[in-house]
Amino acid sequence: MTPFGMSTDGGQEQGPAGLGQGIGEKRDTIRVFLCDDVPEFRALMRFALEEDPVLHVVGEAGDGETAIEGVVSTAADVILLDLAMPDRDGLETIPRLREAAPSCSIIVLSGFSEARMGTQVRDAGANGYVEKGESFAGIRRAVRRATAAPDGG
Repeated sequence: MTPFGMSTDGGQEQGPAGLGQGIGEKRDTIRVFLCDDVPEFRALMRFALEEDPVLHVVGEAGDGETAIEGVVSTAADVILLDLAMPDRDGLETIPRLREAAPSCSIIVLSGFSEARMGTQVRDAGANGYVEKGESFAGIRRAVRRATAAPDGG
């Protein structure tokens, strides 16, 4: 594994899924990057996400700065981003991610309630918010929705 959790079998991951496709068109693979400071939670999320054959976790990070580098180098389609992390928290990371990887959808996956943080997160530039208490199926749906047309189609 590389520092971003990328697969080393065959080298660097190929370009983003759906390259050349329009927004809302179906993809064969959705490339997901995980950012949470708890390695065990990232491992659980990787397992849960990859139960869906379309979702492929291309990298992981334990802090916002490493996540920005990882999202850019893996050409992730979606990042699941925790808010409460050391060094650079999720709220500080969102605008930098938006600048560094404008085509990557940002979904905040947090233990804080959406009622408490949802507006701030969306104002910072995130595409969605999912509470950590959500079912795995609900998290997978949120990732799929993030790569669909802006109207949710």
